Amino acid sequence: MDAYLLIITLLSIILVILGVSLFRWHAFISLTVASLFLAIFAGLSWDKIVSAYETGVGGVLGHLVGILALGTILGKMLSESGAGLQIANFFVKAFGEKKLPWAMFFSGFIIGIPVFFEVGILILLPLVISIQKATKKNILLIALPGIAGLSIVHGLVPPHPGAIAAIGIYGANLGKVLLYSLIIALPAGIIGGPLFAKWVNKRVVPKGNPELIKVEQKSESELPNTGLSFFAILLPVILMIIGTAAPYMKFFSGDVRSALAFIGSPLVSLLLAVFFAFYFLGFRQGMDKDKIKKFTEECILPVGSIVLIIGAGGAFKQVLIDSGVGATIGNMSESLSLSPIVLAFLIAGLIRIATGSATVALTTAAGIVSPIIEHMSGVNLELLVLATGAGSLMFSHVNDAGFWMVKEYLGLSVEETFKTWTVLETVLSFVAFGGVLLLDLFV
Repeated sequence: MDAYLLIITLLSIILVILGVSLFRWHAFISLTVASLFLAIFAGLSWDKIVSAYETGVGGVLGHLVGILALGTILGKMLSESGAGLQIANFFVKAFGEKKLPWAMFFSGFIIGIPVFFEVGILILLPLVISIQKATKKNILLIALPGIAGLSIVHGLVPPHPGAIAAIGIYGANLGKVLLYSLIIALPAGIIGGPLFAKWVNKRVVPKGNPELIKVEQKSESELPNTGLSFFAILLPVILMIIGTAAPYMKFFSGDVRSALAFIGSPLVSLLLAVFFAFYFLGFRQGMDKDKIKKFTEECILPVGSIVLIIGAGGAFKQVLIDSGVGATIGNMSESLSLSPIVLAFLIAGLIRIATGSATVALTTAAGIVSPIIEHMSGVNLELLVLATGAGSLMFSHVNDAGFWMVKEYLGLSVEETFKTWTVLETVLSFVAFGGVLLLDLFV
């Protein structure tokens, strides 16, 4: 029976992969079909199949929808107001021309915290192209560190969708994940960003030029000031860290600690940051109510797709639990003495290579590993989230939208994109995983 369940599980994962890559289904459809396939062939009764699906979707989306929506709105305000550009300009001035790769990395890292990878690229690239034209340096030296900063944050740091989904599925503490992710993401990003860019720019000189981005210059008076821009991005991070630390602030009364924990909850901290952005990056920058409402509606539409993928991933997890597959895989991994952290990294990496989506890899891998750890003690759930996130970055290639974005926006050939972006993503993945294993020795 155990072997049969494992074969059915493997076939359901293959179904996800074929659905996304061969049939070109949306990941939500692929995950839903795979969940139903697994439930039926694993022998779940007809009445339990739909209820397992609904329980899984509700369980993972219950506290995520608001966080994802608010994080996206905050990112949109930073993009439209020019706050992201102001931060990038600040780092370029602070580091100077000789240390441009470092300036671009920190710009990408900070800008990447509240915005999706694709949005971050659109904020950074006009600056990259302006600098490249002025300095005549290899565009890879300037662009790759910024992209590395965006990518490592996208894979590991809440409130990005994959990390948030894994936190919900594993039941990890968001504040701790945020803290650990920043500790791991910085060194991984530095190695995969400025250091890798310095090495590769001597070996790969792009033959083409970036054509897609037209640089629009904004005057300094049109941008919000630098301090305000930084504060708008870091406000939710600061509030979440305070919320996580609140229970240990014994010098405050119980009521004050509870209030701080409430303000530091992801939903409330992001809501406060959004209202801060509406006023200081919106009204104060000359936007009216209608314009802000339009931006909000524009950016919420793409969230629907991510919410569906995460929900379907939660359903897949629940079917794995209810059909007994989780317990079977758990018994096997215990007998193999394979660490759940290593297992999560490997599964996420394989799914990422197969489907091309970091979010699908994170969500599906978390769904597979979550039932395994239910009866295990001593598993650090926060590091498990980060190991899964590290795996989801691995070996981006032609089935990944990010691969084509980087290729087209930087004017690279397919071969040049493999030599730069694909290697960069794989370096980020393995260095971040090394960071997880190292941190596991201490926490």
